[in-house]
Amino acid sequence: MTGAEALAGWLATLAEERRASGHTVEAYGADLALFLGFLTRHLGEEPDVAALGALRPTDLRAFLADRAARGDGNSTRARRLAALRSFLRHLARRHGQPTTALAGLRGPRAARPVPRALTPADAREAVTGIGAVHAPDRAEQPRMQAARDVALFTLLYGCGLRIAEALALDVADAPRPGATAALRVTGKGNKQRLVPVLPVVRAAMGAWLAEHPDPTPAAPLFVGARGGRLDPAVAQRSLRHWRRLAGLPEHATPHALRHSFATHLLSGGADLRAIQELLGHASLSTTQRYTSVDAAALLQTWRAAHPRAD
Repeated sequence: MTGAEALAGWLATLAEERRASGHTVEAYGADLALFLGFLTRHLGEEPDVAALGALRPTDLRAFLADRAARGDGNSTRARRLAALRSFLRHLARRHGQPTTALAGLRGPRAARPVPRALTPADAREAVTGIGAVHAPDRAEQPRMQAARDVALFTLLYGCGLRIAEALALDVADAPRPGATAALRVTGKGNKQRLVPVLPVVRAAMGAWLAEHPDPTPAAPLFVGARGGRLDPAVAQRSLRHWRRLAGLPEHATPHALRHSFATHLLSGGADLRAIQELLGHASLSTTQRYTSVDAAALLQTWRAAHPRAD
């Protein structure tokens, strides 16, 4: 069986047995067609199944190096290697071919995207201005929706919560006006952390609780039109609608409010370790991405203000 025939069989398995999307099947097919073409040049002949089983890690590294020379970035090569791993493991299961080529092979690391924060002015507009828009869901009472959305987005920006963390809160967890206790948040890995709450967040929460349709302690803090826990997509749609009306940047999303919380704290002189604790990051390296954002902002300020920056 030729390598091309084995590939066609694997793609059919993906589509029919594993119910992979057409996009996935097409992408994997393109990646592996490039690989088989490379092997034909590399080995001097079209590979069959036996030749694929005899490949070594150096052969896969040669393919990745060839793709890098042709302009593939780290993320693209990592995706191609993922397709290769799946294909070669399929051959091992279906045809008994060894997977020696995968032994100890590590793919290129895709660069993690730098968080995109809003300016302080845009963050404030996203948080408070959203109370002026009620269009996304006509089933809701405009006044209730406005109070809820202002409270939710003030919480995300004021406390640095993930939207899933905020929507998991119950009424009993709500920070109330006049209280002094910190907010207890359950984050990833079911880890809990305490987050201090600004007075403006407590005020927005108090206004929302006055409109809440079911303010019993066990009820969800943020609810949708039918009284159930608010769906993240509804919150995202509300902010998307408002940012277009207000002319805010396209990256003004609920998660960008969390990024903005961290970036603005760092710009204000907050300690990186403290920001790590507030965000609930398990690793400091995750939090350190915000130093790149702050450095970019400093460079932009320098270029705008320094007389010799031309």
